[in-house]
Amino acid sequence: MKVSVDDDSCRGHGVCLALCPEVFDLSDGGYAVTLVSEVPAEHEDSVREAAASCPERAITIT
Repeated sequence: MKVSVDDDSCRGHGVCLALCPEVFDLSDGGYAVTLVSEVPAEHEDSVREAAASCPERAITIT
């Protein structure tokens, strides 16, 4: 599973970071960034929850 954050859509709510800090972080500007491109299997459920919970729908899973 791969994950990415759309820089133009993210508004820095931080929901993804709260749900999966092993995969998401906030940039110096306060917007979500991914720490990995390939999600470790043990974090896949948390990443799916983060994507579903993102108010801006800025997270894409492939």
